[in-house]
Amino acid sequence: MSLESWIDRLQKEGRYSFERTEALQKLELSKPSLKKALQRASYRGRILPLRRDFYVIVPLEYSAVGAPPTEWFLNHLMTFLGRPYYVGGLSAAAWHGAAHQRPQEMQVVVPNQLRNVETRAVRIRFLRNVGVDHSLTQLHRTQTGDIPVSTPEWTALDLIRFQRHVGGMDAVATVLTELMDALDPDRLAVAGRRESTTAYLQRLGWLLDSVGDRSAGDSLHVIVAERDPVYIPLNAALDKRIGSRDSRWRVIVNEEPEADL
Repeated sequence: MSLESWIDRLQKEGRYSFERTEALQKLELSKPSLKKALQRASYRGRILPLRRDFYVIVPLEYSAVGAPPTEWFLNHLMTFLGRPYYVGGLSAAAWHGAAHQRPQEMQVVVPNQLRNVETRAVRIRFLRNVGVDHSLTQLHRTQTGDIPVSTPEWTALDLIRFQRHVGGMDAVATVLTELMDALDPDRLAVAGRRESTTAYLQRLGWLLDSVGDRSAGDSLHVIVAERDPVYIPLNAALDKRIGSRDSRWRVIVNEEPEADL
């Protein structure tokens, strides 16, 4: 069987990715012959090399953009890379209805550093959080199966955690404004108790007060009060460390984020 025929068969089975080792096992080709076949298929745009020895199948209807949606092959890629993961940040927020800041990349949270995927058609930014195992996720149905996505409440925390990668505090305020209707106070409390970094809860609570109503963050405030934290700057990325002090959250307001809505 030729590589092209095998790729067609995989696609008919609903698969949009494969590994070089799998191709060697399934096809009666030598390593040099397979290498040439992969190069030809890549040149014609039938496949997209994504990582060394990992390839994405490009259906005809996606030939213009160069790849099918990332979520179609994400599970396979992460299994290939041997990393637990969940879709988070702006990508998760968009799936929960906050699409104003829809990213041009898939944001994926992993427990240790991974090199980002940057090709002509696929961009995946890996965000590092060692506490992936404690994260709150839910399954999102895709064309090829379910993938884990952070819940709205954990997404809100991740927006604070990864503020540098989501566009800064103004972008965080914008997305939180759109997420407000999806946030459940009880689930927010569960997320807050799982989060060990109290500063994230303080910043999120202050922002929820700012973009919503004061009651939105009440469940978080109970946790923050129990932990009795010190005052922290709202935006730790700024050199400025002075500003008004919010006694409810013990936050030094060194920036006034504005939602772009």
